[in-house]
Amino acid sequence: MRDFVTVVSGAPRSGTSMMMRMLADGGIAPLTDGVRVPDRDNPHGYFEYEPVKKTKADASWLAAAQGRAVKMVHVLLRDLPGDRRYRVILMRRDLGEMVTSQRLMLERLGRDTGSLTDERKAEIFAAQLDETERWLRSHAAFSCLAMDYNQLVANPRPHAERLSEFLGGGLDLDAMCAVVDPSLWRNRAR
Repeated sequence: MRDFVTVVSGAPRSGTSMMMRMLADGGIAPLTDGVRVPDRDNPHGYFEYEPVKKTKADASWLAAAQGRAVKMVHVLLRDLPGDRRYRVILMRRDLGEMVTSQRLMLERLGRDTGSLTDERKAEIFAAQLDETERWLRSHAAFSCLAMDYNQLVANPRPHAERLSEFLGGGLDLDAMCAVVDPSLWRNRAR
C-alpha cells in the first residue's frame, strides 16, 4: 500500500493524460470521475477528477486519494494541504509543441485562444513550471520527479523504470510502456 498520493501534474497538453494511463495500466488506480470524456485530442481519455479544481475550498476528496493517482494542473498544486505526503510527477514538454497543441485543441472546440502570441504563452508556462518545481522541492510534504514527455515518448522503458522506483516499485513496466503511442505525438517541434 502506497501511503502517499500520487499527483500527475503539468501544464495543459504536456502529457498528463498519457502519464495517468501509464500509471493505471502499471498498477496504480486512478482517481477519476469520467466527466470529461475521450475525444479527438485525448482518444484514451483525460483521467480528470472535478473536485481537484476546488481543492483550496474543499480538500475532502484527498481522503479517497491515498494510494491512488490523481491529475492536477500545475497552478493548483499549492492548494494541496501539507498534512499528508505527495509524490508529484511533473510533466515537461517542449513548450512550443505544448502551446501549439493547446491552441489547436481550443480552436477545434471553438474556444477563445487569447491575445498572447504562442511565444509569450511558452515563456509564461516556462516561468510557472520552473517556479512550481522549485516550490515543490522546498516543501517537505512533496517529492517531485520531473518527466520529459518528448524523451518518454521516444524511449519509454528507462522512464517507466524511474517512475516505478519513484513510486515505491512493483509497477508493471511492460504495461506502462505499451501505453506510449507515438502516433498521438501530433504536434512535434520541427
